[in-house]
Amino acid sequence: AAERFGALRERKGGGGRGGDHQISPSPVVHVRGLCEAVVEADLVEALDKFGAICYVMMMPFKRQALVEFSEAQSADRCVSCGAKEPVYIAGQQAYFNYSTSKRITRPTNADNPDSGNKVLLLSIQNPLYPITTDVLYTVCNPMGSVLRIVIFKRNGIQAMVEFESVQCAQKAKSALNGADIYAGCCTLKIEYARPTRLNVIRNDAESWDYTKPYLERRDRGKGRKRQAILGEHPSSYNDKGYGQPCPLLPLPGNSRYKLGSLDVPDMVSYPPPQSSSSSYSSQASSSVAMVSGLHPSKMNCTRIFNLFCLYGNIEKVKFMKSVPGTSLVEMGDEYAVDRAITHLNSIRVFAKRLNVCVSKQHSVIPSQVFELEDGSSSYKDFSMTRNNRFSSAGQASKNIIQPPSAVLHFYNVPPCVFSLQLCEEHDVPGFVKFKVFDAKPSSKTISGLLEFDSKTQAVEVLTVLNHYQIRIPNGSNPYTLKLCFSTSSHL
Repeated sequence: AAERFGALRERKGGGGRGGDHQISPSPVVHVRGLCEAVVEADLVEALDKFGAICYVMMMPFKRQALVEFSEAQSADRCVSCGAKEPVYIAGQQAYFNYSTSKRITRPTNADNPDSGNKVLLLSIQNPLYPITTDVLYTVCNPMGSVLRIVIFKRNGIQAMVEFESVQCAQKAKSALNGADIYAGCCTLKIEYARPTRLNVIRNDAESWDYTKPYLERRDRGKGRKRQAILGEHPSSYNDKGYGQPCPLLPLPGNSRYKLGSLDVPDMVSYPPPQSSSSSYSSQASSSVAMVSGLHPSKMNCTRIFNLFCLYGNIEKVKFMKSVPGTSLVEMGDEYAVDRAITHLNSIRVFAKRLNVCVSKQHSVIPSQVFELEDGSSSYKDFSMTRNNRFSSAGQASKNIIQPPSAVLHFYNVPPCVFSLQLCEEHDVPGFVKFKVFDAKPSSKTISGLLEFDSKTQAVEVLTVLNHYQIRIPNGSNPYTLKLCFSTSSHL
């Protein structure tokens, strides 16, 4: 039997919880038990009494953070104080221990905020809604004058934002690191970027130079567009555009912008977009995606559902008889189509490269139904399946939108069932490493991570085995295996 592994986390030490494993002193402190609304500024405000802080790394989905002090003695005071008396961060008691790291790894050469860098690197985690230059300008400009923005999609959704000064960048990082653009999603993880200046050649939804409004503007056609607000979800508007700037509106009481000790405005205005006369539309103006490059014998409606359901609800899937290897996928809304295009276009599945784009159709009609090579139907309705993962706001907020990776997260599995034999039985690649998370003694299922040799192998395994029904002897109901791409790049 393979050894069971614990959850991916720092080993617990001091901080008021007895029986924890002790870790040798370090200038880096691991902070646990944070509330969901905490941002970097809250940590600095609560902990700088122990000594100068030179770096903070937020882990918002784990409600944890790493705080690096300038001196080890400051970290000692923080851990000791937390073990003796409650230390509150943003109104909630937090727990402290030394980190196993002696230094927080920076993505750049910058060791501290005094490095003179005015460009921030923003990683948008769990991006349920499209991220555009208008959205980021609305979020960042209240913190300080934004000069340029560039959005790119190499590993998920990331962006670089250049501010007018280093002080503006510092204030934005402090106030926004760990915050949600929209409630429960589009969470910002912010670091200092390597470049000290951004080069923008075109003003559009993915790049903008606010000092050069005359740059060429890309016409994205007419359709839906939305303002960036710090609310439950994006608001939509018509082809007439934004109109006049919205009046100043008070932020919600639980907004992560609310930082009493910092010079951060309590009000946010929604600036008019610097757009052309043609209305901007998000990448997807239809809730139907067209998928081509499908393997003729290994892909069917169910396997398309298994892959695309990670990015939104699936209503219907239909293969096109007139265009072999091509299907139409009707999703819950155009935002889901946009996410699917962002993360699945050009990936390889069964030695063929997928092409995912917006369909001209606005719904899928079950006409010309035929039999696929594997004997299954060319059309399937998934609107009532319980395997859709975005059927409610609460359910949707639990999904972490992630690009394909070589590591899969599995859950809802009965103990001692998931094995290499399951992969062999379904003719898919086997995993090379795995971790099983700690579970409650009363839990009937386990969860964990599976690492494969390549991203392509992980995609194929997920496509085939996601929602596989696992039956156990003397069990009344089968367990539905759930798979998704992990935020971890390796184990």
